[in-house]
Amino acid sequence: MTKPTFQPARPCLRPALRAAAEFLTVRSGIILCALFFLAGLLLAGDYGMGVDELLQRQTAVVNLNYILGQGDFAELPKLHRHYGVAFELPLLLAERAFGIEDYYHIHRLRLILTHLFFLVGGFCCYLLAYRLFNNRLIAIFALLLFVLHPRIYAHSFVNSKDLPFLSMFAITLYLAERAFRRDTVGAFVALGLAVGLLTNLRVMGGMLLPAVVALRVLDGWRPAGGPGQKHIWLTGGGFALAAGVTLYALSPYAWSNPGEYFANLLGQPANLYNITPRFQGEIFPPTELPPHYALTWLVITTPPPVLLLGVAGMLALVGWGIARPGAVFGNTGLRFGLLTLAGFALPMAAVALPGSGVYSYNGWRHLYFIYLPFVMAAAGGLYWLTIGLSRHWRWGVYGLMGLSLALTLGQMAQIHPWQNLYFNFLTARTVPDYLRNQYDLDYWWLSLREAQEHSLKRYPGERVAMWVNPQIWEIPPSLPMPEMRQGAMLPAEARGRLVESSRSRAADFSLGWQYDQEFRPDVAFNSIYTPRIYNSDLLRVRALDAARMDGPAVAGYEGIYRDAVAVEPISRAGYDLYLRGRSLTFVKEDCQPGERAGRFGVKVYRLEPGRPPLELPPPGSYDYFDNAGVRLGDRCLAALRLPDYPIAYFLAGQYGNWGRNPPLWAVAHSFTTPGLGEAVAELGDGGAELSGGGPFDLYRRGDRLIYYRESCAAGDTAAKFFLHITPKDMGDLPTAQRPYGFENRDFDFDEWAMYFDGQCLAVIVLPDYPMAAIRTGQYAPGKGEMWAVEADFSGSGVH
Repeated sequence: MTKPTFQPARPCLRPALRAAAEFLTVRSGIILCALFFLAGLLLAGDYGMGVDELLQRQTAVVNLNYILGQGDFAELPKLHRHYGVAFELPLLLAERAFGIEDYYHIHRLRLILTHLFFLVGGFCCYLLAYRLFNNRLIAIFALLLFVLHPRIYAHSFVNSKDLPFLSMFAITLYLAERAFRRDTVGAFVALGLAVGLLTNLRVMGGMLLPAVVALRVLDGWRPAGGPGQKHIWLTGGGFALAAGVTLYALSPYAWSNPGEYFANLLGQPANLYNITPRFQGEIFPPTELPPHYALTWLVITTPPPVLLLGVAGMLALVGWGIARPGAVFGNTGLRFGLLTLAGFALPMAAVALPGSGVYSYNGWRHLYFIYLPFVMAAAGGLYWLTIGLSRHWRWGVYGLMGLSLALTLGQMAQIHPWQNLYFNFLTARTVPDYLRNQYDLDYWWLSLREAQEHSLKRYPGERVAMWVNPQIWEIPPSLPMPEMRQGAMLPAEARGRLVESSRSRAADFSLGWQYDQEFRPDVAFNSIYTPRIYNSDLLRVRALDAARMDGPAVAGYEGIYRDAVAVEPISRAGYDLYLRGRSLTFVKEDCQPGERAGRFGVKVYRLEPGRPPLELPPPGSYDYFDNAGVRLGDRCLAALRLPDYPIAYFLAGQYGNWGRNPPLWAVAHSFTTPGLGEAVAELGDGGAELSGGGPFDLYRRGDRLIYYRESCAAGDTAAKFFLHITPKDMGDLPTAQRPYGFENRDFDFDEWAMYFDGQCLAVIVLPDYPMAAIRTGQYAPGKGEMWAVEADFSGSGVH
């Protein structure tokens, strides 16, 4: 008699047992992520608000109003209309679901939800590592490496741009591994949904679309035993359709402007503000960063053990692929590992290639998503390092890895809440101000909140007027809460005591960036508060009135005044302007309250070898330094130090609104030739005056087009300038502009302007190809052209 085999009483137990087994597999990841979330709830309130947050939220507001038929995209800057809202829209819906209206609480909710989504990505990182290496301990290490990267951890609260993309990238790669493992239509449709979401967050996510399709094609070439052609078409087609529909559905701007939307989407890298990253002690335009920029940032801001394991894992993976090239035709861990490696290497190569039109700036935050492939490589490095070791040696390696993670956690606790400014020992971070002079630090002004809190605590119960560099706020005029420009992350009571100086015109304090601190002689005695990371200042709070200053600061400013007036002033326009060596001092003896408000600045033109001192400088040949004035009784004073390099001339003055319209007053001074103002005004005399009319005199001098106005009022340069250039050979046009028949070089006057003695002048460099004609003038949105001038070069030999 044969022994009967055991059969479950109910077939429904099988799915339950399978689900229990799955839970046992993932429970470690769930527990760790839950603990991290509890810690995040406690720590979220310690972080400030990034300068992009208000505009990011406004993007969601405009999109939601458009979906509900209550508005259009005119409320958003054109650059931001194509930004995806796959993450911002749920944040907005969450705050409305909870009925939160005060921005202090809205900000906290955004921090918590952004961090929660990051932990979901971390959990998918855990699952992916477990599937690839079938080792729970390796998967736990992968999760810890993912979460405990100091910079990324801080960004997981404050960065609703790049960190959701990293989190979604982790989710998408896990779903990709799951789709190829299960090989069902439903799994590939789920993957398509994820890729659509990913691409909506950042256009770089679209790279996974051709990658998945290519792998499906490879599956179709697999020898006998692989999926049939019909199944390949069903899964691949379902994936591509789901990705395309999801991207379109989550892009409201594409519903009415599909052509413009996708053109802008593909042209995102070219859409930049006037950003000049500081890297290894030099200032670069973002399009001219060194090829090693992103890689260097990755190396100096990632804990060294992770770097070593990541490089080891990549080398092992490449070696494995060379040894077994045929494995890419099967659904193997090797093939997926190589796909993951490509997710790291290709974006890194893209930002390094000159002229590629793809780049990163602000450190490597635009490339944070490649950290997920790097973590997978590090987990692989740990796996391959320990796979051949005995049990005791293996646990020894695990112990060292755990110790390194504990040290990283200790460093994160030590610099909290400035983990976003972490540097490893490969930089000279202990040298005073080394980091500040070499690299971008708090480019999002997260330290602004702490500085504002300090000023309010210094004078409890009082109203405090504060001047903040307006460059830091990316806020459209349509923002419904303009008062949020200052103190948005502060409680209502504190926010009520904070007055924005642009309204009061009599600030008590100024908050300034530290990049050009070395050119300010008052730094040592007038910083009442300076947040620091390692040995570098982040920003500086300065008292602007002797009544608020400490005693040494008052004495220091009085010393600056005595040294300045010991020489004759070089100008008495607006303020008396004194130049003593390289120290430039602005003095107003009988100073009214409004006369101190605004920025004091100097635009310094470098003397270039082989160029006459009064020749028109090429664009970018100047540096700009600024300061806020201080009040000493009835006297106002501002002090700047000119740089030590050879100077041709400088323009100095006071600016009522940074970067908008002419200054309140400005004077020009030459280091080499007297009468600079007159000489600059006459530079057009040697060129050909363009025919036509208009409020500006236009001259062509070689490869320069000169716009000059002798009496320049505040609104004369506010409107946009258009410049359309028609070449003699249409083949010289950039490809994207050939359909228009001319090259569009529209510009804002202030980008190229010189203001002095009530005059204004801008110099535009013309293209080097032969030109047939140009047409230029000003226009206002919704009003059309204000004036225009045309010049025909087709009959001349002038190029």
